[in-house]
Amino acid sequence: MTLAATLSGLRDAHRAAAASLPYTRVESFRIGGEDVAVRRRSSAVIDPATGEQWGAVPVAEPADVDAAVSAARTALADWAATAPAARAAALQRMAEAVERRADALGLTNTLENGTPVSESSGAAANAASILRVFASLVDHLERPDVRPFPGGDRETLVARDPIGVCALIAPWNFPINLVVIKLAPALLAGCAVVIKPASPTPLSVRFLLDAATEAGIPAGVINLVTGDGATGDALVRHPGVDKVAFTGSTPVGRRIAAACGELLRPVTLELGGKSSAIVLPDADLDLMSAGLIRSCLRNTGQTCYISTRIIATPERYDDVVDMVAATVAAAPVGDPLDPTTVFGPVATASQRDSVVGHIRAGLREGARAVVGGDVAAPVDGGFFVAPTVFADVRPHHAIAQEEIFGPVITILPARDVDDAIAIANGTRFGLGGIVFGRDEDAAFEVARRIDTGSVGINFFASNHYAPFGGRHDSGLGVEYGIEGLEAYLVPQSIHRARPGGRP
Repeated sequence: MTLAATLSGLRDAHRAAAASLPYTRVESFRIGGEDVAVRRRSSAVIDPATGEQWGAVPVAEPADVDAAVSAARTALADWAATAPAARAAALQRMAEAVERRADALGLTNTLENGTPVSESSGAAANAASILRVFASLVDHLERPDVRPFPGGDRETLVARDPIGVCALIAPWNFPINLVVIKLAPALLAGCAVVIKPASPTPLSVRFLLDAATEAGIPAGVINLVTGDGATGDALVRHPGVDKVAFTGSTPVGRRIAAACGELLRPVTLELGGKSSAIVLPDADLDLMSAGLIRSCLRNTGQTCYISTRIIATPERYDDVVDMVAATVAAAPVGDPLDPTTVFGPVATASQRDSVVGHIRAGLREGARAVVGGDVAAPVDGGFFVAPTVFADVRPHHAIAQEEIFGPVITILPARDVDDAIAIANGTRFGLGGIVFGRDEDAAFEVARRIDTGSVGINFFASNHYAPFGGRHDSGLGVEYGIEGLEAYLVPQSIHRARPGGRP
């Protein structure tokens, strides 16, 4: 088969896939439970595998943002007054409704951002899990929280109220799950929300709203506007918004933090990362190889917490380089609709250009490309980048310090374990990390010395019951767990005499 025929077949398959979906060219926002039609400037949805437009959505103006916030505020009082157990039951029903939409949701996700179907096919199940986990935390809202005064004759009842209307701004790399980790706790807490998805991925999120409607969540509790950075800025600064939750790049996060600081508005920020995997001398490299792609290059390297810096001591360095190179080289690159594909395209043309620029910078600085490098894209057309493994990387190299967000991994030599820890802590980020070692007690001690929000021992995965957040330039606040729920609540302390005591 000729290359032209192969590309033609890929385009035909992707066009057919898009034609099968319920949401492609949308001309409405979801406000107050209704699809509010608009006729104005639209934003194209591009398939990263082909570079072709297959969808479009309208770009919200300030009046649209105002309407969405107003709808949320109107719905807030009744939803906040709904019993927590009833809100939790709605989350359970929503989880089931999301799972029923798994196929269309995952396919839309893949056509939006190029995520291989082997990854996107699990998006609905993961979203449902998050909804169920937060529903299971309802006792935290219903259990009385009574605290004694010093002296014993008085006490304080700590009550919790929903924080109010929340702006939820999501990124393009995981457009479903990184909405749901905000939406689920907000709903359980009794908040109403306005969702603004990233401009490359505005369609898959609509399946969440359909599932919420099916679950009986009242109109106006969840609203959706689409648009660009100006839309997000209007939402962040809207006087009717009580809290902002954002996942995305650190530069954008800084601007949102500055706006929220000026407005004294609570904000949760989950930002960039440059996490490290420390390979201890006793590490099982076969075990490490089995989890390498998931832990260090998940979603074609477009995952915030992945450990794209691998740090090894002299006794294992060459073996680590050989293992990583062999593992990455063996991972299939290709059509993200193919279930065997591991590396698809990156999400946008600008992201492709950014990743290639980082690869070229690494070569200029003297890093050694043992896989990939500045070579032709492995698939002609679309936004593909050759997966690249750099060895002999130094801590000061740009590729060791800057978040690349593509299929690029760096391997750094360390003098010893103490030096490896110092290198791991030598970035401005602090989001994830891994320690590979057979002696898990020793690995745990190393993990405790890494200045980061989450660390795995011989693997990395998010636990929906445990807090996930970054340190330093990786963000403010946490998501998941009780701590993630508390971000959508405000406490009220009511001081009173204890039964039998005196005021």
